[in-house]
Amino acid sequence: MAATIYGIKNCDTMKKARAWLDQHGVAYEFHDYKAAGIDRERLGGWIKQLGWEVLLNRAGTTFRALPDAEKQDLDGPKALALMLAQPSMIKRPVLEDGDRLIVGFKPEIYAAEFSK
Repeated sequence: MAATIYGIKNCDTMKKARAWLDQHGVAYEFHDYKAAGIDRERLGGWIKQLGWEVLLNRAGTTFRALPDAEKQDLDGPKALALMLAQPSMIKRPVLEDGDRLIVGFKPEIYAAEFSK
């Protein structure tokens, strides 16, 4: 079964991650969650496995542009709703390979994970 990499097509980090996968012969499917969205069940599963704090991209322009009231008192349900409404708030890439989830891209982490 091929891995699935989730993100946004034009994101520089996504481009680097996809190039790494291509160069290392890792089969994957690409899911652009800005174009295709992300379903509540999948995102909820990621949150359950990793925590919403890992997935919510607080450094991105989309999150920073939110009114202060929406940024306050963040918890799992509120973060889930924000990420569903605006998937560009999800850190990227999210690489799903079976039970394994990797958030973000660092070549050394991909190398370690795909050498197993």
